[in-house]
Amino acid sequence: HLQPACCSRAGAPVTAARILVVDDEPQIRRVLRTTLASRGYIIAEAASGEEAVEAMRGERPDLILLAVMIPKKDGFEACREIKADPALSFTPVILVTAKGDTKDIVAGLDGGADEYLTKPVDTAALVARVRSILRIKELHDTAQAQATTLAAQAAELAEWNRTLEARVTE
Repeated sequence: HLQPACCSRAGAPVTAARILVVDDEPQIRRVLRTTLASRGYIIAEAASGEEAVEAMRGERPDLILLAVMIPKKDGFEACREIKADPALSFTPVILVTAKGDTKDIVAGLDGGADEYLTKPVDTAALVARVRSILRIKELHDTAQAQATTLAAQAAELAEWNRTLEARVTE
């Protein structure tokens, strides 16, 4: 479950993004959790593809760091399932895996991943990619909120026009 980060450094996000870290290796989850929590992010963890999909639906994190070689449902399959769900399709996924062959990278990106990092992961590069992907997600979320507001305003204006026409007719 998502926990507030324990500490923060300069450059931490203004609003802490929620990140789901998925890997079957506890020590890898610990390293990623420590690295990201120390930068102000809120971290949740899962150890399998099934847990990842379940956590995505329940917790609605802002980003998922997803290993590929995980039990029950591999990362490629979990990513495809997450991206196929309309409620989750715009949640960014960064695949983090030891599988560095071009065919694996293509399969991951074609399966809906937004980024693909190979292990061992350079911490600075990981953090930079997380920030970059979260900036893009923030822009998407802002555009969605504005579209919702605009639709509500258009409906309100249409209702005003309808009542005005009725009053003019009277």
